[in-house]
Amino acid sequence: MENLHLGTEWDKTFPQNEQVDHKKVTFYNRYGVTLAADLYAPRGVDSALPALAVSGPFGAVKEQASGLYAQKMAEKGFLTIAFDPSFTGESGGFPRNVASPDINTEDFQAAVDFLSVQENVDPERIGIIGICGWGGMALNAAAIDPRIKATVASTMYDMTRVTAKGYFDAEDSEQARFEKRKALCAQRTADYKSGTYARAGGVVDPLPADAPDFVKDYYAYYKTARGYHPRSLNSNDGWNVTSSLSFLNMPILQYSQEIRSAVLVIHGDQAHSCYFSRDAYAKLTGDNKELMLIPGAVHTDLYDNVDVIPFDKMASFFDEYLK
Repeated sequence: MENLHLGTEWDKTFPQNEQVDHKKVTFYNRYGVTLAADLYAPRGVDSALPALAVSGPFGAVKEQASGLYAQKMAEKGFLTIAFDPSFTGESGGFPRNVASPDINTEDFQAAVDFLSVQENVDPERIGIIGICGWGGMALNAAAIDPRIKATVASTMYDMTRVTAKGYFDAEDSEQARFEKRKALCAQRTADYKSGTYARAGGVVDPLPADAPDFVKDYYAYYKTARGYHPRSLNSNDGWNVTSSLSFLNMPILQYSQEIRSAVLVIHGDQAHSCYFSRDAYAKLTGDNKELMLIPGAVHTDLYDNVDVIPFDKMASFFDEYLK
């Protein structure tokens, strides 16, 4: 395992709840990457607890939305971990700032590995929460891993679909994908020559006056005191440009209709991204699946707006299916 250098200060974008125990932990995935996580547990509980692994949004770190979700769910009686995906944040792996539909799905499974062997966790009562792009990864993990008994996908993106087809599938053509592949592979050559990896840039800054509303929403979260974090890719220089390449060829929801465990899909009905959740839910099967649309909410409302995020609903969902 890699030796990670983890910070000890409280550097989250949300206040600490003194009634919840918190500590840093590490675990490793089957690709040999050591992952860093914040563990949250309800204070004073000695019995084996149901547990949740949380990650996302895509390009964020555990000190942002996923940590907020993890702490809130710990307040409701769950042992939780919010982890940085491979190659990002405080987690290990090289090169840095890379995403992978396979490895990032594996990150969720590795989190389940870790939770399954904790003395204060009931290994038969483990669920996961994926936010934004990690909502899609969570569904992919649920499709491959029967140890995951319940999954919440919140304000989800299917990163493989939006990469291969563009927003609202507006670039869904062989020629459009060829042009993307050509540009990304040319960038691979340039990166190899330079010995560095060009970055794609995070959320646009300064914000153009004519930016779409959802870009303004991203800016209001990632680029202001509300959600900025120095390790967040979206708050700073973004992913490596070539990170997008593998997402062109690997649709992550290929077998989502075979998920037998419970799934709760949550989205704001005014979010530009809501079609991802509607379409993902339509593909799910079984009577243990639910789509919850939040009236008036946009994509980033489900990052940190505690008056909008349905934590009580999530708790009752996990209580029902993590028995």
